[in-house]
Amino acid sequence: MASTAKLTYNGKELELPVVEGSEGEIAVDISKLRPQSGLTTLDPGYANTGSCQSTITFINGEKGILRYRGYPIEEIAEKSSFLEVAYLLIYGVLPKKKELAAFVDNITHHTMLHENVKSFFGGFRRDAHPMAIASAVVGALATFYPEHISPAAGEGEKAKEAASLLVAKFPTIGAYSYKHSIGQPYVYPDNSLDYASNFLHMMFATPCEEYKVDPTAAKALDLLLILHADHEQNCSTSTVRVVGSSDANLFASVSAGVSALWGPLHGGANQAVIEMLGKIIASGDSGKKFLENCKDKKSNIRLMGFGHRVYKNFDPRATILKKTASEVLKKLKKTNPLLDVAMELEEIALKDSYFVERKLYPNVDFYSGIIYQALEIPTQMFTVLFAIGRLPGWIAQWMEMRQDPKRRIARPRQVYTGETKRPYVPISAR
Repeated sequence: MASTAKLTYNGKELELPVVEGSEGEIAVDISKLRPQSGLTTLDPGYANTGSCQSTITFINGEKGILRYRGYPIEEIAEKSSFLEVAYLLIYGVLPKKKELAAFVDNITHHTMLHENVKSFFGGFRRDAHPMAIASAVVGALATFYPEHISPAAGEGEKAKEAASLLVAKFPTIGAYSYKHSIGQPYVYPDNSLDYASNFLHMMFATPCEEYKVDPTAAKALDLLLILHADHEQNCSTSTVRVVGSSDANLFASVSAGVSALWGPLHGGANQAVIEMLGKIIASGDSGKKFLENCKDKKSNIRLMGFGHRVYKNFDPRATILKKTASEVLKKLKKTNPLLDVAMELEEIALKDSYFVERKLYPNVDFYSGIIYQALEIPTQMFTVLFAIGRLPGWIAQWMEMRQDPKRRIARPRQVYTGETKRPYVPISAR
């Protein structure tokens, strides 16, 4: 394998180092391109640009492979709990029994929010979106833990403490944001419950009636969190790393990640799928007719939940969730016409050359929203659950970035296409 790539420009030849990843990925290192040639690269959306070297998550979109720290997502989903996966992502290894017990105990006993944090929730409008609240409150945590905001706190034990605080408190923040939106009193965390069950308890318990968490619901939620735990350098993860590159603290960096995830093209996609399936049912059209309309460019109708920026094959998470969706509905003794429509769309699309040639296969968003609905999670909370799941990945990526000896503050270049130099015209002469 050649160790350099050659670039010829204006008769001059420039040699650029070639970097090979552990899974055979090949990249041309252009970090010295501009100093040596005056050239920059233009890559809208950074689709072909590697922003870092990472040991956390591996994706092969052509083969439909996803691994956390080398472990296949299929095995992780079947055998792990979410907090075990969180430990794996943050610390790089699967925990031993005592290590996991200590980690879980630490998370469990830090789920309570400072009582003064409640005043933040009271300052939001009743109909404020939970993601807006979550982003603001996560950022505000820095005011309650000032010992974690200095650049030095980004490493060592201080970084681990901040990581544990966020993993512990984020579900409480999410549940409180929902309670605020419906005008119900906040429900304190219950240390006797596991991570997923505690979230459901804080979401749905009220002072008026007893609420018992269904084990099937808790297990399904735990699985959803696992499948969303990390996904390489996506929009929100890249945002966390970019913000953190300025030595911004973990709370500020994650707050920015929450905002990035909020976008309908990112974390909000599963909500868009639910809305699409609902419109199909309301219209009385068949899935086949809807797909025909999707192929008509003039219709402006999009097939949500199919296709992926990275995967050009089946999203392995979608394969897991398709089976889980049916099992959860059966165990909870619920029916959902949306699932019937979803399966109809998938069956038709996978046999239609239009979608197959374009490699439009179901992604994780296609079935996750249906499971959230089965758990009676309100649609506006879907993205909050996504954020809770993605949190360990954000933390791991932030910590890895901070420990990189080659780290530099993120500062992309641009190709300027505006006006060239021109004289200023005084307002009296305009």
